[in-house]
Amino acid sequence: MSEQIKHECGIAMVRLLKPLEYYLNKYGTATWGLNKLHLLMEKQHNRGQDGAGIASIKFDPRPGMKYINRHRSNSNTPIADVFKAAYGEINLLTEGHPQRLKDTQYLKHNAGFAGELFMGHLRYGTFGKNNIQNLHPVIRANNWMTRNLVLAGNFNMTNVDELFEKLLDLGQYPVETSDTITILEKIGHFLDEENERLYTRFKNEGYSKREITGKIAATLNLPDILRRASSNWDGGYAIAGMFGHGDAFVLRDPSGIRPAFYYRDEEVVVAASERPVIQTALNVDFSLVKEIEPGHALVIRRDGSINMESVLPVQPRKACSFERIYFSRGTDVDIYRERKKLGQLLTPAILSAVNHDLEHTVFSYIPNTAAVAYYGMTEALHTFCDSIKKELFLKDAATLTSAGIDKIMKLKPRVEKVAVKDIKLRTFITQDNDREDLVAHVYDVTYGVVVPGVDNLVVVDDSIVRGTTLRRSIIRILDRLGPVKIVVASSAPQIRYPDCYGIDMTKLGDFIAFNAAIELLKETKQSGIINEVYLKCKAQEKLPKEEVVNYVKDIYRPFTAAQISEKISKLVTPADCKAKVQVVYQTIEDLHEAIPNHTGDWYFTGNYPTPGGNKVVNKSFINYIEGRNERAY
Repeated sequence: MSEQIKHECGIAMVRLLKPLEYYLNKYGTATWGLNKLHLLMEKQHNRGQDGAGIASIKFDPRPGMKYINRHRSNSNTPIADVFKAAYGEINLLTEGHPQRLKDTQYLKHNAGFAGELFMGHLRYGTFGKNNIQNLHPVIRANNWMTRNLVLAGNFNMTNVDELFEKLLDLGQYPVETSDTITILEKIGHFLDEENERLYTRFKNEGYSKREITGKIAATLNLPDILRRASSNWDGGYAIAGMFGHGDAFVLRDPSGIRPAFYYRDEEVVVAASERPVIQTALNVDFSLVKEIEPGHALVIRRDGSINMESVLPVQPRKACSFERIYFSRGTDVDIYRERKKLGQLLTPAILSAVNHDLEHTVFSYIPNTAAVAYYGMTEALHTFCDSIKKELFLKDAATLTSAGIDKIMKLKPRVEKVAVKDIKLRTFITQDNDREDLVAHVYDVTYGVVVPGVDNLVVVDDSIVRGTTLRRSIIRILDRLGPVKIVVASSAPQIRYPDCYGIDMTKLGDFIAFNAAIELLKETKQSGIINEVYLKCKAQEKLPKEEVVNYVKDIYRPFTAAQISEKISKLVTPADCKAKVQVVYQTIEDLHEAIPNHTGDWYFTGNYPTPGGNKVVNKSFINYIEGRNERAY
């Protein structure tokens, strides 16, 4: 994606199943669990660069001993900062006393992050200020060990106002309305209720108050707490939680919108937002890393038992396709194949855009995240060339000379690295988006690979959201090379609708596809549709989310995808551009063929997986018409 889009957070959890002495003896370090958490987070840095946080729980602490520890940072190097703090404490304790590094009991009693249960979080802020208070993990503290809750997640809820009202109905008075605090307090409420129920039960059975704490810890019905807490959540989520006594969970939404994976063996249980990071951190085969099922929670009890518990009824699977197109690391074996397939399926449209003229067309990609789709396109181009070669050989087999054969064999796509992003410049200019001249120099180009006035230039992008970077920067830079035509090929379909499940794409007016449709309605004298959609959306404002219909689809209905693409091409063309510009998009059908198991395509189709999505898209349209520059949920 050539534009900067903030998106999903990353979570990581490590649960040691053996005593610390085991890891010291086998791996030579008592901080093996902390080391693995560090690696899991470093390998997920793509999921969050606004902040990071880590937390740890020690098992069987002495009375008066701090057993929950946490570090958070919102600096420019948040991962390095939180682990510097965690390791720094250990280094300080062992400086001049190297023998303490092998004394697991000393470390456990004195070093905050010498524990058995670890949690990490990387934040990409989609809403709210990036201050320490907004960073995960968040803690709900209590003097009762079994009432302490530590939470971190990759989630956005569409019905925060409704959930807040539910908390008020339960008798709470939360000091914040954010979805993070709302979820924390909702789980915390039912955790309190479960504690009180068990306390009364064991007290009536004659146990002392001191004995009751251990009985509650062993008996707590974690799946039931999660069922009751999440019964009216509407959103996409992968939420990790730890309780003070040592139980832990990772809960995934019932539509499977947000990703979550885990691995277990006799030594450790590990969970993370992406599969390849677990493969790398634990050096295990991808087949051993399992997906947490939608609507289920991976529950890890203090006694080491591990179960996949059903929490919510499973809904039709709508795992996020954008996760596969752009956000996740391309090192996952399935994601790599899917992205290549996207490039392959886009190739016929690309060839059509250049009239199948391979001799006078240069193929490239921008940005680096589009490289895998570009490789898929390149393979398809080679296949196309091979078919032409075969046809020419068969046609002229009787008369071919050596020179003729050489000429046919030279037929191949002209693939080049045309654009290179200047990372330092991009970081600098994001502080001031109005500096047009600097924006136009984000990328350097390779001169000499395009024959001016003769060649076409094709660049593959993984997705096009706003189109502003294309218009302000990329098209202008590519135009310096003098191509006759510039074709920008998006491996994703047209992004038409906002997201409300964890990606910072909430305002319809930001989308180039939406603006193109609005312009077409005006040009074709169908502006009345805009007002009709507005009135329909306004009429639904007070309806329950389950009754709301996505009427914004009517904005696009009068036009074909090709008509909207043609308009987009004109909108992203700078006034001083010499080359003809054409933008081609992946089709919805080809998207599903390339990524068959991740059918969450609401960005492109408006088919939201939860009722809250329809409410959000209508609110977003109302905001657009009324000139409200605000989030729709």
